[in-house]
Amino acid sequence: MFPQNLTNGIKSALPEIVWPPIVGDQAASLLAMLFYIEQSQWWSAERIISSQLEQGRVLLRHAKKTTSYYSEHLSGFDLRQPLDMTSWLKVPLLTRNALQAAEDTIISSQLPQSHGSIFTTQTSGSTGQNVVVRSTTLTQHFWNVLTIREHLWHKRSFEGTHAIIRVLENVPAGGQLNPEWGSPFNLIWRTGNSAIMNLLTDVHIQADWLRRVNPRYLLTYPSNLSALLELFESRGERLPALAQVRTIGETLTPDIRENCQRVLGVPIVDIYSSQEVGYIALQCPDNDCYHIQAENLLVEILHENGMPCSPGETGQVVVTSLHNFAAPLIRYVIGDYAEVAETCSCGRGLPAIRRILGRRRNLITLPNGKRFWPIFGHMKFRKIAPVRQYQVIQTAIDRLDVRLVVEVPLIIEQEQLLRNVICEAIGYQMEICFVYMDSIPIVAGKHEEFRSEI
Repeated sequence: MFPQNLTNGIKSALPEIVWPPIVGDQAASLLAMLFYIEQSQWWSAERIISSQLEQGRVLLRHAKKTTSYYSEHLSGFDLRQPLDMTSWLKVPLLTRNALQAAEDTIISSQLPQSHGSIFTTQTSGSTGQNVVVRSTTLTQHFWNVLTIREHLWHKRSFEGTHAIIRVLENVPAGGQLNPEWGSPFNLIWRTGNSAIMNLLTDVHIQADWLRRVNPRYLLTYPSNLSALLELFESRGERLPALAQVRTIGETLTPDIRENCQRVLGVPIVDIYSSQEVGYIALQCPDNDCYHIQAENLLVEILHENGMPCSPGETGQVVVTSLHNFAAPLIRYVIGDYAEVAETCSCGRGLPAIRRILGRRRNLITLPNGKRFWPIFGHMKFRKIAPVRQYQVIQTAIDRLDVRLVVEVPLIIEQEQLLRNVICEAIGYQMEICFVYMDSIPIVAGKHEEFRSEI
């Protein structure tokens, strides 16, 4: 059965037929796929994996036949027979460096005509390793479907105002209000307004704008949300119409979830995605885990030895985009680490991730050899001193540089208390040097709370 919010507010493509609505071709295609994945999410894990491997074999055959890179790297593979996971694990991994080096040789010479046009974008990670990504009309279709799925899962109404604060080009300094949510929603539904603002706008201007817009939903980055929460709390303000906050692009920490509920009185729904492959995992509507979007991607969480992780274990995220035939990304090592979850009690067969830990470069290394992803907590800093923004950078095995944006200069006692909080968080006494800045640069649209340079 379709969710109730799928059928509410559908608009007809024929003005003389308002009920039941007659939708256009593109809308019909989206609705058909939504109907299918509404069923497939409840399949058993075994059936989902079997279907993924069936599609994976088709992708491998195409890549081997039409790209010089995979013609070489898959030369020893017999793809006439169905795949199992044992044979799949023998397919070579594709690293970011290898993808850069193979930029031209990984492009397909025979894209199926039914996949539509090719679109080219460039990712710009904070390491400076730019990657050119090619997608098609077909992969955009899957992106649209999963965008809608995320909204349907969390039972959102399309009638309210949806505010978006992220890195955006050609947006007026004061933000922009549009009469509808835009694609893909306006292809099917009557919607409320959308309001967009550039992430680089001063947080005070963002907060005032949000008060005027009074959105029902807000989408932004966790670090930006944290700054907004601090400001709203200091003002004693809330957004009266707000029902939910959506976060993207950065690792979401538990303290930001708690602060959002406390300050704004609404929950956060987090989204795990990447520029290269789109949606990787969406937060479960019934639990705190993230469900891998298995109808579009085959995602593996692997140990350093290449073997799959078990529930509770952490490994590197390896992604295969099952429907991108333009420049296939097969077993692509995306650079993130995640923890595998137990089977979700919601009943969905979609694989689950318990938490996303972020990039390998965000591991701290202690002199005793211990390595982990540190969490410091902005609110702990705020209880000690007027810290507006911070970033911790490991510059040596025993040294941390702490970049601070503060409202007023700190005194020696406040600095020492901050040192204590940081050393307590990592469980080791490190040399800590404070670096005061007017602002902390945002790289590739993201703010990293911690980064290692050793």
